[in-house]
Amino acid sequence: MGCQHDIVDLIVQSGADYVLSVKDNQPGLAEAVVLWFDAADAGKLDRPHWEDIQTEKDHGRIETRRCLVTNDVAWLQEQNQHWNVLQSLIMIESTREVIGRNSTGQAGIERRYYISSLPAQATLLGKTVRAHWGIENSMHWVLDVAFREDDCRIRIGEAAQNFAILRRIALNLLKSDTTTKLGVANKRLKAGWNVDYLARLLGLKN
Repeated sequence: MGCQHDIVDLIVQSGADYVLSVKDNQPGLAEAVVLWFDAADAGKLDRPHWEDIQTEKDHGRIETRRCLVTNDVAWLQEQNQHWNVLQSLIMIESTREVIGRNSTGQAGIERRYYISSLPAQATLLGKTVRAHWGIENSMHWVLDVAFREDDCRIRIGEAAQNFAILRRIALNLLKSDTTTKLGVANKRLKAGWNVDYLARLLGLKN
């Protein structure tokens, strides 16, 4: 949803940079970027690209993240892919291997692709993507536990997107409340039971 020309334009106009995940809502871009990195990885492209590799061992598994980046973006314009201030293409390859008694001896490999207005610096972009996923994973976990978002079956029209926005607004309101020492789920329950507390969360009462 986030990889849209209008969103990129708004980000750039505000003076910020973007790192956007390339997904199937942009099929032409997604196919082109995947093919570029497949060719570069196979040594079939004599184009500039840089690599950074980070390895972490935690919670009974080893995760290796390989960040491959390039500033070779001019060719996208020939395919009518005009992205404002585009400077870099990014591939993140994550390899996860379980160690210890539960190990199967097999490693899971996942590749994700991004476009960015940031310079093609592999270490910087690898850390940026990693930080983004940490925030996303944390927020998704809270939304699932406190709001049961994954169980929502709303699918008609724009309703799913509208409810997702409302959940995030509610989550931000609950997190910003420092008067009650409760978790997000219990704050939500309290807001449903206590009209005064709900009014305070909404800024209708001091």
